[in-house]
Amino acid sequence: MEGEIMSYSVNGTTITLTRGDTFMATISITNPDGSEYIPVDGDAIRFALKESYDDEDTLLEKDIPIDTMQLVLRPEDTKALKFGKYVYDIQITTKDGIVCTFIAKAQFKLTEEVA
Repeated sequence: MEGEIMSYSVNGTTITLTRGDTFMATISITNPDGSEYIPVDGDAIRFALKESYDDEDTLLEKDIPIDTMQLVLRPEDTKALKFGKYVYDIQITTKDGIVCTFIAKAQFKLTEEVA
């Protein structure tokens, strides 16, 4: 990532992001045998963010394109959120209707910006 400015960090499944900044990360899916799952046409991948797992309402939901496998959060996605800890998961729904949450109960930390 030479020449790129990153204002976030990823440690395992914990994402730390400055509120109002851009986040970009490549997502990968691992099959039970350890091989990489390559999404096919008809698969859908979704990122969902909540204050806690008990909440009914999702604060932020983003589709992850299967051609890029890039999760992108834009400044407007987090600008109105409070600072603090959130939870997120990422799930795939295959073209055959199988639903698998492959990143579950992960933490998302939103930190303060100066301006």
